[in-house]
Amino acid sequence: MSDAQVAEQFVELDQQHGADRLGMWIFLSTEVMFFGGILLAYTVYRCINPGLFEQASHHLDVLFGAIDTAVLLCSSLTMALSVRALQLGQKWVSCGLLCATACFGMIFLILHGCEYYHEWHEHLFPGRSFHYEGPNPDRAQMFFVIYFCLTGLHSLHVLIGVILLLFLAVLVATGRLDRPRFMALEITGLYWHFVDIVWVFLFPLLYLPGAR
Repeated sequence: MSDAQVAEQFVELDQQHGADRLGMWIFLSTEVMFFGGILLAYTVYRCINPGLFEQASHHLDVLFGAIDTAVLLCSSLTMALSVRALQLGQKWVSCGLLCATACFGMIFLILHGCEYYHEWHEHLFPGRSFHYEGPNPDRAQMFFVIYFCLTGLHSLHVLIGVILLLFLAVLVATGRLDRPRFMALEITGLYWHFVDIVWVFLFPLLYLPGAR
């Protein structure tokens, strides 16, 4: 590794890499607080209306949620393998795994879009057209407000991640991102793993309370 890769504010490359990782962890901590506010609303609402929460949750498709979870877990594996491949100097392996990770992300978005279409068709989207066949439809609507906020924000993060992965795949393929300069891929991997972990929490919290 060449000293030319060290920015002027750092003494050595390891120090620069440590700062890169720290910056990403700080960013991810702000994301935790961002999602945490909505999850707090979820917790309060569920404590006040536990039975109604389960009834509303029953309208979600658990199978779709389980497939989404499996897809994102597979994407975490390919992401980790991609970082390792670049560290070993396996350029095309890393590029292929990045593309595979991006494909998993797009599959997730397509599946989630199908869920949204079904829920829109069933008039479960909050607003004037909302229709809920059950007790206390106004309170049930609050569950779907939280559901669409959480899953919509998460899907936005997945979309951003897919764009980043495709961009990095181009950099790897053209040689502008290589073994000595793997850190950009590693910190993007941290972001992607965070997105996957968020979904691992959202799936049981939103889909499983009303599962039959």
